[in-house]
Amino acid sequence: MGELPSASAAQHFVEEVSLTFEPFGVPRIGGQIIGWLLIADPPQQTGGDLAAALGASKASISTMTRFLIQVRLIERVRLPGQRRDYFQIRATAWAELLEARMAGLTTIRRMAERGLAVLADAPAPQRARLETMYAMYAFFEREMPALMDRWHAQQAQRPADQAHE
Repeated sequence: MGELPSASAAQHFVEEVSLTFEPFGVPRIGGQIIGWLLIADPPQQTGGDLAAALGASKASISTMTRFLIQVRLIERVRLPGQRRDYFQIRATAWAELLEARMAGLTTIRRMAERGLAVLADAPAPQRARLETMYAMYAFFEREMPALMDRWHAQQAQRPADQAHE
């Protein structure tokens, strides 16, 4: 087993993760679970391990791990020879999270496009805000898939013991 950072540094990191994920709709305890699973050794932790590490109730850990499984950030696993369930970060969680956010680019671009249709006969200054919005989202909608393809290609070239998404 590897060494964890000092308890204080680990606590600060776990709290930073929770605060980072909160604006994205992840409750604070969910962010703390993610943070802990990112640095825990071993990377698989039981609900009891999570409760002890985070000073949280087993009920809140249970509720939040179900949520994090549902949104595909973590997964429940069984270790060989073990009868207990463990939780770990999904290997593809970060790429899938970004790909899901990329789908939102299309939604916003289409909305801006509909707004431009509404303002088809409006003066240029009135259309400018929507045109800027449309152009930016169209740009990222075009460019992000190529970045994701490059990411996946880079990951495929890494040795299996180093390929973590």
